[in-house]
Amino acid sequence: MSTTRWGLIGASTIAREHMIGAIREAGGEIAAVMSTNPERGRAFAAGNGIPRATTSLDDLLGADIDAVYISTTNELHLPQTLAAARAGKHVLAEKPLAMTVADAQTMVEACRAAGVVMATNHHLRNAGAHRAMRQAIADGLIGRPLAARVFHAVYLPEHLQGWRLHDPNAGGGVTVDIAVHDCDTLRFVLADDPVEVAAMVQASGMASGGLEDMVMTTVRFASGLLAQTHDAFTVRYAGTGFEVHGTEGSLIARDVMTQRPIGSVLLRTRDGERALPFEHESLYARAVRAFHAAIRGEGQPSATGLDGVKSLAFGLAALEAARTGRTVKIG
Repeated sequence: MSTTRWGLIGASTIAREHMIGAIREAGGEIAAVMSTNPERGRAFAAGNGIPRATTSLDDLLGADIDAVYISTTNELHLPQTLAAARAGKHVLAEKPLAMTVADAQTMVEACRAAGVVMATNHHLRNAGAHRAMRQAIADGLIGRPLAARVFHAVYLPEHLQGWRLHDPNAGGGVTVDIAVHDCDTLRFVLADDPVEVAAMVQASGMASGGLEDMVMTTVRFASGLLAQTHDAFTVRYAGTGFEVHGTEGSLIARDVMTQRPIGSVLLRTRDGERALPFEHESLYARAVRAFHAAIRGEGQPSATGLDGVKSLAFGLAALEAARTGRTVKIG
């Protein structure tokens, strides 16, 4: 079995902190990195043991690579994905996939037409905690799910307080940065799809340029289940969590909306409480292993391109709901 060779499009923090290690842990090799800033690209390559840096997307795509990981700012995902598809490279793209749902759908269709795998880097569905919750619901341990609650308010580290807070043209704002993860995790755990959303946003002073740094939503799913979400860049000490409440019990998870394989899941029913066991493996390495398998024709990525389209549709509908004061259908 040949080793999957990767090119990184974007010398990003998430690539450095999470994806380089995950690719290598999953048996992949990183051949090159592209950055439009030559000094940043060279330093990134040298600091992470990557043999080659380039400032040219065409140069990267012409190299001996099988797949690309795209972690540039959001407005660049569409043209970079289309170029990768034309070059016959498999694509793992950061969320949100694009600036509009139509553009995200175009990305998915281009990869399908080119015969390459496309995935969205929705890491949270790879968490052992969320897989345990999904299985508990599928096994009927809480009866019929009625309501869910996600609290995912965090503090954006200073070194990331750039375009996410100040550049609407790059796709900034907490809703498309964090709330889309809530949508994807809810979809995965519940095996259900959101159909409409109401929302309010806040700009507390951290964000500018018309962007929001906090959002709260109320969401109706196809089954009738209601969910609440709370996302922020401004909260230092809240902790994260995910709850699902059903007719026969509740799942109460803490410290699970995170990039690290930590947290706990408690099942509470008429018989009392018990902790659910789960694997504490790297979320990103698990995603890359599934992506490698999909390239070999063995199943699907953890989160497909279509999953990314659906989470983006949720995020944009939430922003429209906040802007208009209306409940908005999720297309």
